[in-house]
Amino acid sequence: MSAEHKSNNRQRHFGGGPAAGLGMPVQKAKNFKGSFKRLLSYLKPHKVSLIVVLIFAVASMSFAVYAPKVSAKAMNKLTDAYMARSAVNSVVDIQKKLNQSITESQKQMQSNPKQAQKPLDPKTVQLMQEFMKIPQLDTIKDSSVKAQDWKKLVDILGKLPKDMMPASQQKNADPAQIQAMQKTLSDKDQLDKIVAAIKETNCNYDFSYIGYIAMILIAMYLISGAFMFIMQFIMSTVAQRTVYDMRKQVNDKLNRLPLKYFDARTHGDVLSRVTNDIDTISQTLQQSLTQLITSLTQILGYIIMMLTIDVVLTVIVLCTLPLYIFTTAMIAKKSQKFFAAQQKELGDLSGHVEEMYTGHKIVKAFGHEKESIEIFSGINDRLYTAGWKAQFVSGIMFPLMNFISNVGYVGICVVGGIWITKNRLNIGDMVAFIQYSRSFTMPIVQTANIANVIQSTIACAERVFEVLDEEEEIPENANAKAIAEPKGEVRFENVDFSYKETEPLINDMNLDVRQGHTIAIVGPTGAGKTTLVNLLMRFYEINGGKITVDGVDIREMKRGDLRTMFGMVLQDTWLFNGTIRDNIAYGREGATDEEIKQAAKAAHADRFIRTLPEGYNTILNEEASNISQGQKQLLTIARAILANPAILILDEATSSVDTRTEVLIQKAMANLMNNRTSFVIAHRLSTIRDAELILVMNHGSIIEMGNHKELLTQNGFYADLYNSQFTGANLESEVV
Repeated sequence: MSAEHKSNNRQRHFGGGPAAGLGMPVQKAKNFKGSFKRLLSYLKPHKVSLIVVLIFAVASMSFAVYAPKVSAKAMNKLTDAYMARSAVNSVVDIQKKLNQSITESQKQMQSNPKQAQKPLDPKTVQLMQEFMKIPQLDTIKDSSVKAQDWKKLVDILGKLPKDMMPASQQKNADPAQIQAMQKTLSDKDQLDKIVAAIKETNCNYDFSYIGYIAMILIAMYLISGAFMFIMQFIMSTVAQRTVYDMRKQVNDKLNRLPLKYFDARTHGDVLSRVTNDIDTISQTLQQSLTQLITSLTQILGYIIMMLTIDVVLTVIVLCTLPLYIFTTAMIAKKSQKFFAAQQKELGDLSGHVEEMYTGHKIVKAFGHEKESIEIFSGINDRLYTAGWKAQFVSGIMFPLMNFISNVGYVGICVVGGIWITKNRLNIGDMVAFIQYSRSFTMPIVQTANIANVIQSTIACAERVFEVLDEEEEIPENANAKAIAEPKGEVRFENVDFSYKETEPLINDMNLDVRQGHTIAIVGPTGAGKTTLVNLLMRFYEINGGKITVDGVDIREMKRGDLRTMFGMVLQDTWLFNGTIRDNIAYGREGATDEEIKQAAKAAHADRFIRTLPEGYNTILNEEASNISQGQKQLLTIARAILANPAILILDEATSSVDTRTEVLIQKAMANLMNNRTSFVIAHRLSTIRDAELILVMNHGSIIEMGNHKELLTQNGFYADLYNSQFTGANLESEVV
């Protein structure tokens, strides 16, 4: 994987909290709308499941959003009971004191009429008599009667004169309590509210109702959680099925793409599209999509619930929304360049560390440790600066969000407090509203973050779609021919080929190869040697002429049938993570153990295999680094022998091994090439002296043709190549 893509992966984990990712660099899609529609088309087969997910998401969030409103009912019930009990207890207290004062006054008047206060007016006497007739409120059981009598008492208290009793008796009836009752009487809304509270609660705390509400809340949260679980389960299935189909399409597409597609791109880029980009799509479908639905449902639900509580307070909350949007956009714009710089420096650092680690022996051998450390320190310093700025700027998002939320909270508390004093709101409703307003910030930030994630996801999807839209290999011929018993006769007739239309590589090539002959191909780098083999196996399509095998045009054959006639041993050995037996058996499906061992013996590999601890069951690691390069080459030759191909291709099979191993490989290849048509690409001309035909290529054309002796006699390009190799070797032997 390239350093850039490693950097991209690390960037996904930077930041934290609800504002994480808002300021991070976002990949931009070239055609967002078109790619978005195309990505949605992959979800069409799961339309029903998505509708179910939407229903469950909305239902789950509805329960969660409505829960504070339900809990407000319990709180209102408690506050009503508290208010009713306080109001009744106050009147009961006054009632007792006034009754006591009136009784004492009457006794005093009877015992000492001269010291008695001046006579009361008839109206006051009547009020006092009515007051005395009303029974003690704390003795009344019926809530309606209690509420009615409480209202009568408060009404009488409001009409009684303040100086109806002498100062010596007023201490028994606290004037402040009477004034408080008179104030309550003057506020009709408050009076009605207390009367209703007394009727409803009878001055008792209804804990059974509170328990009932608690059970409802628990049930709501359980249902919400269950719906969320079902939603996630269905969405996980949809996401994985969608990505499964996409991966399958990409894999099938890669199998149909011509070799030129892979030659024009780095392996890291292709792997990143197949793995990283598709994984990003998977995560977005599974997590971000459901989170987007729930966040939007929460925003809408919070607004609706706040409106049901109070419109003015809701307007105060909504007035903070533009501040959220402005702050998010401003910080995202500021931090974007810092995250981009951080990403660049991280990629440079990863590349430098990887480069220095893989080449640390060379660095030490040439004494460049100090220079390497200085380069690392420079990149690290720049990464620190960019990272610090990126994290700081994006980190202030959450405090600013909190500040804006707190500003709205202050406004809500001030106005809400006024509303409570004016009996426009209950305390429970106010608490619920505050809870809604405090929770309102989170889904907004999440939605903004998901918008960035979706932008990056569409960019990743676009990269995957680019692979799917690549030009494929020419379709197979409907009436494809097959060669039952291939002989290995190959002919090139007036073949033209070019990688680019403006730069022709092979012009009018003609070649006739007979069965069992060995054809050696030599020439400088870029002469077209490997291109010749690629054309023969239809990894590339020729521009003109034709290539035949046993008289059949290879374009009239299926590629699979054509390639089964070839066996390849390349300079770059390819062995997979598995046993040595499995790697050899890769050459032919269904091969027996005896056939595998015979192929290994023919390749002179059996001896070293048996010296290994597990023999043929020895497991090769991913790089096959637990055996030598020469041993790898012998295993690939054994694999080719087991395949028993009609035509053999050897591409510099001995270029990277020692002399002793080369001798073994040469013996193995001699066994492999026996009675087979063979194409040998070689730079060591000593290995191809016995070839029936040697093709000398330069600039895509065959400039000389013949056997070893004939080409030396011509004293041309081949003779110069041969003499330059062996003259140098002779000079070395003379010096020694």
